[in-house]
Amino acid sequence: MAPKARSQMIEETRGKLLEAARLAFGSVGYAQTSMDELTASVGLTRGALYHHFGDKKGLFQAVAQQIDAELDAQLAQVLEQAESQWQGFQDQCRLYLEMALQVEVQRILLRDAPSVLGSQYVQNTQSVCCLSMAAMLLGLMDTHVIQRTDPEALARLIQGGLMDASFWIAEADNPPQRLAAALDSLDLMLRGLLQVPQVR
Repeated sequence: MAPKARSQMIEETRGKLLEAARLAFGSVGYAQTSMDELTASVGLTRGALYHHFGDKKGLFQAVAQQIDAELDAQLAQVLEQAESQWQGFQDQCRLYLEMALQVEVQRILLRDAPSVLGSQYVQNTQSVCCLSMAAMLLGLMDTHVIQRTDPEALARLIQGGLMDASFWIAEADNPPQRLAAALDSLDLMLRGLLQVPQVR
């Protein structure tokens, strides 16, 4: 059997650390995760962790980015499968809230990321989402599906509301109950955007 290429070994090591970290951060949280136990669980040393990610915070950020990328892919798939752009937009907003029920998302992105990575990381992530949403809203305005206003301002209001509702759902004693309430209110809010037929 031919020896593994160095690039393949590096990728495998990174993958092992990310997988173990994701499991640990998602189950016990950032503060309670021991780097010694984490690296030992996959047969590596702390040196490997420092080499690939710099420190515990760097590893956590890599995990958060990995989860963010997966969620973005799910949102894109929902839009792709929708019957219309408006339906896709609604489905994306609903899925964004439903993601708050996922244990990994709750613990890593909604509870630990703001304190570990700081508000700047959250704001940067939100800004990217807002730009994407603004473009979608502009398309809906141009096709006369929704009423016209500043698309970026509207995107920031909707995205901010979705994010705040996600935190609200994640911290609840009964998250599914809060999700149901949030989805009901979301539907009401989005209907208010629709173009009102002109009375002749």
